[in-house]
Amino acid sequence: MPKGVSQKRYAPEFKKLVVETMRKENLSCTETAERFGIRHKRVQDWERIYLTEGPEGLYIERRGRAATGRPHKISKDVEEDLIAENQRLRAE
Repeated sequence: MPKGVSQKRYAPEFKKLVVETMRKENLSCTETAERFGIRHKRVQDWERIYLTEGPEGLYIERRGRAATGRPHKISKDVEEDLIAENQRLRAE
């Protein structure tokens, strides 16, 4: 997609309608995409999400890249325990 061109967002209700219509009428992804005027890859993705996560999965925002390689934040209690242990070890 060219830089500066925004991607079209589809409402979760629309995604659910597309997938349920496809399944109810036994349409292929291509036939469904033509009927609703969208790309067949989107229909495939929505169907995969619908089947693995259920209809609720279509309500999750999935834009952008997934975070990888970042350190996970630790809770305050664990952090305080580690600091106290570090200070104790330095004192020894």
